[in-house]
Amino acid sequence: MKNLYDILGVSKSASDAEIKSAYRKLARKYHPDLNKDDATAAEKFKEISGAYEVLGDKEKRQKYDAGEIDADGKPTGFVASGLCGGGPFGSNTYQSYSSSDMGGNPFGGAEGFDFSSIFGDDIFGAFSNASKRRSRNSGASGFNAYGGAAPKGLDVAMTLDIDFLDAAKGATKVIRMDGKSINLKIPAGTTEGQSFRLKGMGNPSVAGGQKGDAYIKVHIRPHPYFKADGLNILLDLPISIKEAILGAKIMVPTLKNSVKVTVPPYSSSDDKLRLSNMGIETPLKKGDLIITLKIKAPKHPDLALENTLNYMQDTPQRKF
Repeated sequence: MKNLYDILGVSKSASDAEIKSAYRKLARKYHPDLNKDDATAAEKFKEISGAYEVLGDKEKRQKYDAGEIDADGKPTGFVASGLCGGGPFGSNTYQSYSSSDMGGNPFGGAEGFDFSSIFGDDIFGAFSNASKRRSRNSGASGFNAYGGAAPKGLDVAMTLDIDFLDAAKGATKVIRMDGKSINLKIPAGTTEGQSFRLKGMGNPSVAGGQKGDAYIKVHIRPHPYFKADGLNILLDLPISIKEAILGAKIMVPTLKNSVKVTVPPYSSSDDKLRLSNMGIETPLKKGDLIITLKIKAPKHPDLALENTLNYMQDTPQRKF
């Protein structure tokens, strides 16, 4: 008779965390989609999933250790004989999803899925938790033969590259999912790494459950001169020494158009100018455009400037 602890490669005294870790490693190793040339991988994967179905559940594990259910999660002869007086183990409540009734790979062929994805919680948890949910009507759609809720299909993940201005101002992007064109609305103020969920656009469930979801993770291409800080837009503005000393009026870009700003006389590098309500605009709030002055010296010798500076009186700038 197969030993579930041996299947997962752990001792009988292993902690819940050790059992879960062993299961995840083996499930990744033997996932059929990652072993398409290995005909035995699917069976091995089912065996591993069946072992975790029992050992990953504290109550089932206790019953298994006590000999009240077998390695398939079925009541043993002792319990099935009626000696328990029609207790809760007189039915197939503990039937494992590794049974052939599940019909093949429970992961539904998720090509190239990243098991370490940040989306969702534990992608394997849907299968171990599914047996805990029971239906009052075992014939209802989306429920398995044992009365438990059929596991949902696997979620899928993808990355969408968008321009900085689309993230800042908002845009609608057309993406292709499952042969369909979908309009994905990118709201103003979208940030790097933000994810959007498309319900029911993931992989189908091989057991008749609901389809998984799709999660779209946004990657924002950098802008040549704009940066975002919350709802504020940051802009470095190069100015000449003359503009810094005498002051100037300079046209600068914003998210919508160009505006003229006044550089005060005797400005210094890193002085900031704030243009209110010219940053990112959301339905609830508007950010500002924050301009940081950057004094740039000429790239080529300027004798007139040098002569002028030689006649200038030095003003102490340092306190050390």
